[in-house]
Amino acid sequence: MNFAIKLSYLGTNYSGWQLQPNVPTIQGAMQNAVKKIFCKELTVHGCSRTDAGVHAMEYVCSVFDAPSFDAKKIPLALNTYLPCDISVSSAVSVPEDFHPRFSALKKEYIYKIYNSRIRDPFSVDRAYMYKRPLDEIKCREIASQFVGTFDFASFMAAGSTVTDTVRTIYSFDAWREGNEVFFKVCGDGFLYNMVRIMVGTIINSCEGKITQSIGDIISAKDRTLAGQTMPACGLYLNKVFYDNNYFE
Repeated sequence: MNFAIKLSYLGTNYSGWQLQPNVPTIQGAMQNAVKKIFCKELTVHGCSRTDAGVHAMEYVCSVFDAPSFDAKKIPLALNTYLPCDISVSSAVSVPEDFHPRFSALKKEYIYKIYNSRIRDPFSVDRAYMYKRPLDEIKCREIASQFVGTFDFASFMAAGSTVTDTVRTIYSFDAWREGNEVFFKVCGDGFLYNMVRIMVGTIINSCEGKITQSIGDIISAKDRTLAGQTMPACGLYLNKVFYDNNYFE
């Protein structure tokens, strides 16, 4: 059987999703729990390679060639063996050709900023603290310039080996809730560190450190023209979209 599993997690204590030797990862924790309930080693495939310290409000993974199991019982069974900062909320049986990464139509990320000079202990490792006043209206106007299909090579981490750097951004919004400023971006896919660099470019543009338009930076295909890579602690994978809503 092929099971799709929806989970959420705080990434602070992990070196990202992908399995790595001698360090804790989300995939490693999931595979250990899966082995416990299915009584055999199975590979857990993920929808995204989230980096160290990145969180997920909604992450989708799958287990191929699993023994027969009541999907409704999977969440409670897995949560029994998972650490408290990872939680499975639902699981469903899906077609054999379903893959959480390659079947995804689009993904949505949120970047959270705590905008205050006074630190909030409840935001530590869960939002980036930015002390200077941030104009969310200006942030929203700059963010809207990313919407469309472009070559986003300027917004990819240096050293990435990806050759196809064209992506489509469907929406990019920014808003404030008290001392928190949120950025929400939805696209068909994202390059390595792309969301964190886009948010950094918006922040640097608001600061006056970047004077070129987003369009000019995109056209240049030059990473040095874009802004800083924002810290991982503020980034959340918010939602993954499929052509069939398997979880409802």
